[in-house]
Parts: sequence; C-alpha cells; structure tokens
Amino acid sequence: MPKPFLVSQSGPLLEQMFSAWPEEKKKQIRTWLKFQSVAVNGRPVSQFNHPLSVGDTVSIRSDRFAAPKTSLPSGIQIFFEDAHLLVISKPENLLSIASEAEPEKTAYFQLTEYVRQAHPRSKQRVWIVHRLDRETSGLMVFAKTPETKESLQRTWDQFAKKYEAIIEGHLPQDLHTIESDLDESNPFKVFIRPASALTRHAITHVRTLKKNRHRSLVELTLETGRRHQLRVQLSSLGCPIVGDEKYGAKSNPAKRLGLHACFLRLIHPVTQQELRFTCPLPKSLARLVSDS
Repeated sequence: MPKPFLVSQSGPLLEQMFSAWPEEKKKQIRTWLKFQSVAVNGRPVSQFNHPLSVGDTVSIRSDRFAAPKTSLPSGIQIFFEDAHLLVISKPENLLSIASEAEPEKTAYFQLTEYVRQAHPRSKQRVWIVHRLDRETSGLMVFAKTPETKESLQRTWDQFAKKYEAIIEGHLPQDLHTIESDLDESNPFKVFIRPASALTRHAITHVRTLKKNRHRSLVELTLETGRRHQLRVQLSSLGCPIVGDEKYGAKSNPAKRLGLHACFLRLIHPVTQQELRFTCPLPKSLARLVSDS
C-alpha cells in the first residue's frame, strides 16, 4: 500500500498519483480511484481530474467502508457497509450471481471485485444471502463472512421485506392477502398448483398505493420468499407486473420488469442492531402511474 503524499504543486489528481507512486501499476491506481478508495484530505474522491491544491494530502483508504449511497461503476449503490455485511441497491438487468452464460456481469462479481480492490491478491469475497431476479431492482444483502451468511439465512424469514410493483389493471380489493401453492420444479417458470408434496405455500400481503386508468402501483409484503412468488401470484389475479411477458403481461412501457425491492428491516447478526433501509421506486416506474 503506497504511503500518503503531500501535494507540492497544484494539478489533477490522477496525474499526481502517477507521479507520486511510480512503483504502482497505473491500472491499480485507476482501480483505487474507480472504487473511491482514494482520499483527498480524508474525503473519498473518484473523479480522475479532481483538482489538487498545494498542501492537500492524498492517501489510500485501506480500511475504508463505503459512505452511504456510494455508487459503483456497474450501477450498484451501496446503502450500508461494515466488516460483516453489505446492503446494496441492485439495478435492473444485473444478475445476482453468475450463470454459465454470464460469469462476470453480476452483483456478486462486482462486489467481490470491490472488496478486493485495495488488495488485488486478497482472497476476500462476499457471500450471497438471497437473490433478486435479473429484471428486478432494489435492496439486496451480501455477507462478508461465512458466519454472517449463515446467520442471516437462518433468520431471513423473520425480517421485513417489501416490494413495489406496477401492475396491469386494478386489483379486486385495495388491501388483501394472496395465498398460493407454488410448483417450482420447472427451472424457467413457476406455476400455481393444488397443494401437494411438490408445492410450497406462498403468502403475500398486497396494498394498492395508487392507480390510474390502466395501471396500479401496489406494495407487496412478503411472508414467504418463493421463487417468482410475486410475479406468478399477481398474474393469477389477472394483474401481471408490467414488462413480465413470461407471466402474461401485455405491455412493457418502461422497457423493464416493473418490480422493485423497496424496503428491508433486519437485525444485524453481530451487533444485534436493527437496520432499516428504504429504496425509492425508480422514476421510470413511478411515472407509469401518474395522473395522466
């Protein structure tokens, strides 16, 4: 790790780092800058042409944690970080974890790269606690130790999780509970079936927040967390999520699935502190239920 340096001549940040740390590879310096590990006078900076003044101190934050709402180049936004876990907002069209077709453009890969960026040969990594569909945006939790992962997964059903969705049409009731038995045996699509040894019971509490002539904004509180639970249950009511062609949607006005993980309340597995996070509905979805 290079030692901090004192600026003796004004100029752009990246150029001065190259000069002050000639033993470091330029790619590594750019990586530090990319992930906000560079601090000027103790404050993180990621702009390569940030102007430096005489007397400024430039250093690498080797023990840093991301400031709230830090954005990574992939579009991931970090809401919370400590030595045990990361809470992020995942953008739509980003896989949670690698598939055979896409090993790198995933939240898991990007966050592993992020936690290793100060020490490229480090074996530090993240552990996935739960998943969001590729098409779904919003709050996700990653563990930074296997112990944290195990603790969070063991108690995951006890935490409060809410989504917001833009659906086609209007629900028959503005507030009610959906209960279904889901067959998840097909890897590509989930089906509602009569209860059997092959199904899993799914419960979702639904509340209509807003509606216009063609669509509704609904809040969905999960009591269970089954694969595609919200998508198949809303479709079964004749109100599929916009953009969800797989489950019967006829429109895709935002060119994405209209589902967003907006709220999470959990107990920190180490400190036992209650953590609450709210992630507002993206504007591209909110505008779909404007009064017009």
